[in-house]
Amino acid sequence: MEYVNLNNGIKMPMLGFGVFKVEDGQVCVDAVTTALAEGYRSIDTAAIYGNEKAVGQAIKESGVKRKDIFLTTKLWNEVQRTGNPEETFNKSLQDLGVDYVDLYLIHWPVKGRYVDTWLAMEKIYASGRTKAIGVSNFMPNHIEDIAKVWSVVPALNQYEMHPLLTRKPVLETCKKYGITPQSWGPLGGSKPENKDNLLENPTLQKIANKYNKSTAQIILRWNIDLGIVCIPKSVTPSRIKANIDVFDFKLTSDEIVAIDALNQDARFGGDPNNFDF
Repeated sequence: MEYVNLNNGIKMPMLGFGVFKVEDGQVCVDAVTTALAEGYRSIDTAAIYGNEKAVGQAIKESGVKRKDIFLTTKLWNEVQRTGNPEETFNKSLQDLGVDYVDLYLIHWPVKGRYVDTWLAMEKIYASGRTKAIGVSNFMPNHIEDIAKVWSVVPALNQYEMHPLLTRKPVLETCKKYGITPQSWGPLGGSKPENKDNLLENPTLQKIANKYNKSTAQIILRWNIDLGIVCIPKSVTPSRIKANIDVFDFKLTSDEIVAIDALNQDARFGGDPNNFDF
């Protein structure tokens, strides 16, 4: 495993395990337990995923010490509009069965709310029950807005990023403020209007053949070589195992440039500047 030091000195694994759309209950427990057994030490969930209890159960049953696991969860949008962030944070701790998390994120920048929500996040951070706070799906304009009021700089920004959506301006804004970038959906996705399967891309296949790796492993290594933390998700044990097998090689600068060139500005998730959920 390779690690990054967040801007407050906390150490975070460069590759973690995401549980977005992983069914609550035994499916999630089994997936997280498998991930921890394979050497993952970073688990990323969210209140809206509805599986915090299963994640907490898996952590307890894994035999891995809590202090050795980097645990992330997130504050959902509706709470920004009508709820109480501190109450919701306490509920997440309760559901996870822990007395602290390592990272707490604003899930999306809700218009007219995210600046005030950031100030609420700073209060939660001051309580000591999360080791770091950050944001998710924040574009440069959102980061610049909270920069006007923050006392605590976000430790991390998690956003959709993959070879078809490189979002270099977001990466540059993160670097400007010392915010660690993290990609969700690092292996891309699929939409009817996008016939291309990223994992079958010829450029990626050529690089994969050179290193005797899969195209998915090449994409994850590309993230890491760019300094971007990534959180691939799978419930298939063989893929969970393969996704963490990316620390025995590094890409050349030419290969990184070639993968960067695949960008099509193709989003598979929501638009952070225009969403209604």
